[in-house]
Amino acid sequence: MKRAFVLVFIACVLWGTSGIFVHFLSPYGFTALQMTAVRGIVSFLLMAGFALLFDRGQFRILNWRELLLYLFMGVTLFGTAFCYYQSMRMTSVSTAVVLMYISPIYILLFSFIVFHEKLGPVKGISVAGILLGCVLVSGVVGGGRFNLPGVLIGVLSGVSYAIYNILAKLSVRRGGSPIKATLYAFLFMAVIALIPSHPDRILSCTAQRPAVTVPLLLGLGICTCILPYFLFNYSLKTLPSGTASAMSIIEPLSASVFSFTLLGEDPDAPSIIGIVLILLCVIVLERSELKKNAPKPKEKPATDPTAAP
Repeated sequence: MKRAFVLVFIACVLWGTSGIFVHFLSPYGFTALQMTAVRGIVSFLLMAGFALLFDRGQFRILNWRELLLYLFMGVTLFGTAFCYYQSMRMTSVSTAVVLMYISPIYILLFSFIVFHEKLGPVKGISVAGILLGCVLVSGVVGGGRFNLPGVLIGVLSGVSYAIYNILAKLSVRRGGSPIKATLYAFLFMAVIALIPSHPDRILSCTAQRPAVTVPLLLGLGICTCILPYFLFNYSLKTLPSGTASAMSIIEPLSASVFSFTLLGEDPDAPSIIGIVLILLCVIVLERSELKKNAPKPKEKPATDPTAAP
């Protein structure tokens, strides 16, 4: 169990390193679109190599509906990564990661608007707290670095990520393999991003200083995607999924710490308050969902007091 906790912690810290790679690749001319394409290509190739070595059946598509589902998952992965990286470039790493991480609120609001599900007082207060935290983090209050397009793009990254989670759950409920779903999602993500990103420009940017850019590009796919994915899923063999999900709060915390210590971002008081407020509200939401979805204990059959023991 202790080993599983360590694996989840490492996975979340690795997910939080995205801002580091974006920060150091941007000066070489890499755009958010090109970084998304590289991340998809590296991730797909590694996943494909894993499938070739251990389970070639992961390449088999059962029907066109399954393929269409994986296509939509690829579209949402593309939207998540592209908007995430672009928001980092336009605002700050801490702002982008917080806006992406509040994806649970989008699912709640979608369920409230479309399915008319009740929010309840706890969820309602949490949603209001998250929205207030976003306002504080965005820079509107306190004269921080405010970029409205960048904030809106950051919100879109969270929306895309929320939709991806819904599609991934749908795939699992239909009996699909998580490895196969991820494999094809990365493939479609790479294709969608590669077509408009001008591959020749990716090569020219890489050729400036290949000793620096190549490891960074590989790390973008390995450290922020494939490695944490395998560590997180391996930990689920011994760690309850609810506990692992609750620990994912480490990701935005580590990303914020990296942005403040390594990337030289100077947060103001409203931003710090906003980050803390959002993280607390997300924890409350996750605990509320865990309690709601927890299996109810079976009622013991009534015993006859006159019966013999």
